[in-house]
Amino acid sequence: MNNRPALLLSVLLALPLLLGSCTKKLLPDASQPSATNPVPEAVKAVNLDFQFMTAKGKAQFGDQTANVNLRMRKDSAIWLSASLLGIEGGRLYITRDSVQVIDKLRREYYSGDFAYLSQRLNVPVTFDMLQALLLGNYLAPISPNTQPAITTEGTVQRVRYEQAGLLIMQLVDLAQGRPRQLLVQDSVQANQVTVDYADFRQLESNPQPFAFETQVQVQQRQQPPTLVTLTYRAVDLDKGRLQFPFSVPKGYARKK
Repeated sequence: MNNRPALLLSVLLALPLLLGSCTKKLLPDASQPSATNPVPEAVKAVNLDFQFMTAKGKAQFGDQTANVNLRMRKDSAIWLSASLLGIEGGRLYITRDSVQVIDKLRREYYSGDFAYLSQRLNVPVTFDMLQALLLGNYLAPISPNTQPAITTEGTVQRVRYEQAGLLIMQLVDLAQGRPRQLLVQDSVQANQVTVDYADFRQLESNPQPFAFETQVQVQQRQQPPTLVTLTYRAVDLDKGRLQFPFSVPKGYARKK
């Protein structure tokens, strides 16, 4: 059997983690829950506010495409289901201190803490980072004492800060108040992550535009770049309380 579908599923489930490939030194102990730092007053980005969110779309990796179903309870839970050819290939459920993953293509599952996500790309990650990446929100410094350098270039605000030897830069669209691009560079490890947000649309009953397209490109050392494009076709906020179903079928092997 061609392993491309399994590779696509692996990349898709790792989509929120791709940012971590450059941020090992940026993050605190990922096993500890952390509070989201507020957006500084000088930064003209406004983060998306909601209680429950649902989104449906597609993820493109090379010539492979998967359908994506995303559910989120702000600051509490992230649930993602990926389907290939109409058949669910995997499911992921993340809370602030736990991670559960089912890989139906390999008949495996994992249940534990953020160590699993850290091992996927050999970097520690946090819930708040995953949430910001999926929502296209402003990514604040981990330390509240870090002061970003802010410049205005036409209709865009450039926000830069360094932390633990990493350069983090975000381009904020002044008219929309939303990040247009996030760049993370690690010159020592020769790693770079670029996240581009596009196709902004205003959501029903919410004044903040939402990026219906997210493109993540990861460049690690001299390896070929990894590119994943996530395109939503429907996004709803606070249409009702959501369920986050997750159960492991019988006969699945637990991944250690």
